[in-house]
Amino acid sequence: MEGVIPLLWAALLGACVGSFTNVVVWRLPRGESVVFPGSHCPRCGHAIRWHDNLPLLGWLLLAGRCRDCQASISWRYPAVETLSAALWLSALAVAESGGGGLPLWLLPWAGLPLIALLLPLVLIDLDHLWLPEPLCRWGLVLGLVLSAAAGIPVLADHLIAACLALLLMESISALAERLLGQPALGLGDAKLAAMGGAWLGAAGIAAAMALAIFAGALFGAAGRLSGRLQPRQAFPFGPFIALGIWLVWLTGPLWWWQQWLHLLGL
Repeated sequence: MEGVIPLLWAALLGACVGSFTNVVVWRLPRGESVVFPGSHCPRCGHAIRWHDNLPLLGWLLLAGRCRDCQASISWRYPAVETLSAALWLSALAVAESGGGGLPLWLLPWAGLPLIALLLPLVLIDLDHLWLPEPLCRWGLVLGLVLSAAAGIPVLADHLIAACLALLLMESISALAERLLGQPALGLGDAKLAAMGGAWLGAAGIAAAMALAIFAGALFGAAGRLSGRLQPRQAFPFGPFIALGIWLVWLTGPLWWWQQWLHLLGL
């Protein structure tokens, strides 16, 4: 029973952060404050009562409708809260080889702010093909601050990785624009990769980007073959970068390189 309590707390806090994530994802692209005013119905403007704002439970008790105007409340709200809770639980499973080389006393808690930043970035990119620079910038700064706890060598590795990831991604985008007449990547993707470098280091962000490119290529190919994506139609790449960052954070880059070599039969 004692081992279950930390899991319940992690899931509960993760769901609460997921509730705030919904606010960030809705307001940030619209240039609104994520703090003021408090949560309210976008249709009638009534403030949401505290007991109606409880993660998951509030939506279920309201049957997915506003208490005041009966407007439908999207299923996405409880879905994001559930996903956030699950991701917080996954953060507790970080391996000793993961965590970007941070000291064990920082794990698994260091992964919680990382996933709290990655989730809104993914959702905003899916909605708007945009990765907000403030979230990437603060994520980069926080990653470097935590890296400093592991000592100068780790901090230097993570700082260099962030710089190289940014420069390489921006160079690829510029080259693609020259060759194809349109950018292959958005500048937000470069900033997210730099943020990943600040958390994972050089080997980690290399593995994360390899995973992102592989997953993105599969998605793009499937979309083209099914007709859901037109030739040269843009699709968000940020979710694939975020996925790569999180998977490498949990296990470390070496595990993924070993899986890749095993897949190739080497």
